[in-house]
Amino acid sequence: MNFALTEEQEAVRKMVRSFVDKEIKPYIQEWDAKGHFERSIMTRLADLDLMGVCIPEEYGGSGMDYNTLAIVCEELERGDTAFRTAVSVHTGLNSMTLLQWGSEEQKQKYLVPQAKGEKIGAFGLTEPNAGSDVAAMQTTAVRDGDYYILNGQKTWISLCDIADHFLVFAYTDKSKKHRGISCFIVERTFEGFASKAIKGKLGIRAGNTGEIFFDNMRVPAENLLGEEGEGFKIAMSALDNGRFTVAAGACGLIQACLEESLKYCHERGTFGKEIGKHQLVQQMIAKMVDGLETSRLLVYRAGWLKNQGKRNTRETSLAKWHACDAAFEAACDAVQIHGAYGYSNEYPVERFMRNAKAPVIYEGTREIHTIMQAEYALGYRQDKPLRKMLPAWPFTEEAVEV
Repeated sequence: MNFALTEEQEAVRKMVRSFVDKEIKPYIQEWDAKGHFERSIMTRLADLDLMGVCIPEEYGGSGMDYNTLAIVCEELERGDTAFRTAVSVHTGLNSMTLLQWGSEEQKQKYLVPQAKGEKIGAFGLTEPNAGSDVAAMQTTAVRDGDYYILNGQKTWISLCDIADHFLVFAYTDKSKKHRGISCFIVERTFEGFASKAIKGKLGIRAGNTGEIFFDNMRVPAENLLGEEGEGFKIAMSALDNGRFTVAAGACGLIQACLEESLKYCHERGTFGKEIGKHQLVQQMIAKMVDGLETSRLLVYRAGWLKNQGKRNTRETSLAKWHACDAAFEAACDAVQIHGAYGYSNEYPVERFMRNAKAPVIYEGTREIHTIMQAEYALGYRQDKPLRKMLPAWPFTEEAVEV
């Protein structure tokens, strides 16, 4: 077992951390207060070749390994959850899904410009009455010659007003339940498409989140991703990638909580000594260290399995559940350490606490992940081989084409 990062990974971490310190942290409080998504950050990430960090070079990406994506997400969330979310959705949920399931024509048309950061990708699965219960979705796709006619809506869609391309899931045969769901590549420019941002969110206010609508939208048949009825499998494999990036981001949030808390512990004094000298404050600091180190190990193990080209649904689920819970606890403790000041936006920990709640809910609630882990342990759940797998790293022409 080798727990050391490579020189390349360390260089990426240093680069992204410097970017966050210079281009996100000085402005994030204002963006968060205004509910403003700063689009230029995506452009700068593209300039740094980070929008397709783990996409093979032949498809416009940087060709780095999957744990390098985790490092990017961790460092971005150290700045703010909004920008990690953007990369999670663009790269984890959309681009990596195109890499795994797309035809060569689809990869050339959609994946290449996304990996270069010229186009932005998003993901449309959740509906007003269909979250954890995916089969409850109402969106439909009816074949009409060389097109599918899509009708319905999706909600809580990150980058709803920003993305150029969306992976959208719809029923092509509702009588088959999960086996009747299919996946489509949808362009914003298709007639019948509309989007609307959600306002008044508890956290991630600097992120663009909302609804997308399809009104008799005609989608070319060649934009069917995978085969008809394969949508549920595609969605679940996409969530393996999304959850991986969410777990990595949670490590970044814990790191941010720890950094701010350590700084404040040395600045603030009570009863004649630094508050860091008080044992119950030390207990909260120790919990942050524990949460950070254990979460990182779980994330990097899942990334190692991805690098090997192996199924990692169980390991990624555990990493997401553990890291997101640890991040929320770290944020709560960071506010507690700051006392009354933690309750105001004079310090960033109140934003950390607001941001930390959403990841405990999205991409599988902690209750869903609890059930999954129990079912794996009890032998009720097993991962079957998929028709297409995410290519192993280092990327070879043969592995990418599988």
